[in-house]
Amino acid sequence: MARLKPAYDRVLLKLSGESLLGSLSYGIDFERTRSIAQEIKEVYDLGVQIGIMIGGGNIFRGVRGTAKGMDRVAADQMGLLATVINGIALQDALEREGLVTRHISAIEIRAVAELFIRRRVLRHLEKGRIIIFTAGIGSPYFTTDTAAALRALEIRARVILKATKVDGVYTADPMQNKKAKKFDTISYIDVLKKGLKVMDATAISLCRDNDLPIIVFNLNQRGNIKKVVLGKTIGTKVF
Repeated sequence: MARLKPAYDRVLLKLSGESLLGSLSYGIDFERTRSIAQEIKEVYDLGVQIGIMIGGGNIFRGVRGTAKGMDRVAADQMGLLATVINGIALQDALEREGLVTRHISAIEIRAVAELFIRRRVLRHLEKGRIIIFTAGIGSPYFTTDTAAALRALEIRARVILKATKVDGVYTADPMQNKKAKKFDTISYIDVLKKGLKVMDATAISLCRDNDLPIIVFNLNQRGNIKKVVLGKTIGTKVF
């Protein structure tokens, strides 16, 4: 039986820290993390090269600390470290599925991750290793959305797969507004003009300036990652 042909040969999957929560209100649900790892394996088995940028909101979000009076730089640094914890958990889950991974951190933590070196990361991808990016770009004031766009461009990914709790981009939050309408496709400029919560403005601008498409889809529906990679009409395409 012929193997299904993916629409994209190299992708950047953006996972929020909250995607690892599962049924928990805080921390990491290891069954949920394993389920995500299994879905990633299904994509890997198609012959796709995969980079993953993971957030840290399930543990600590910098804006939360700032709201409580913390210095913004200190709060963001704590948020960066939270992504590293999530990266270790995801790496363990992926390797339990038999996949070879490399954990790449934007800040130097030699005991648990490699420091980001672009040529080395490209070589890892070419050898079939899954890359887990953590610590954003290593600096405060930049979100993991912006880091995802930057790393996607640096590794020459064909698309950013933005995994969310809803099935695409809407005119308003569909969980709060039942009349919100879903876009099947939308331009970068309309996302910015309408102030839609797809990714932050810096990330959208980076993608727009470099013609990098974004597909926003529901991670909670099993099999969606594979469907998106196979080119099926899932979620919303931003281009």
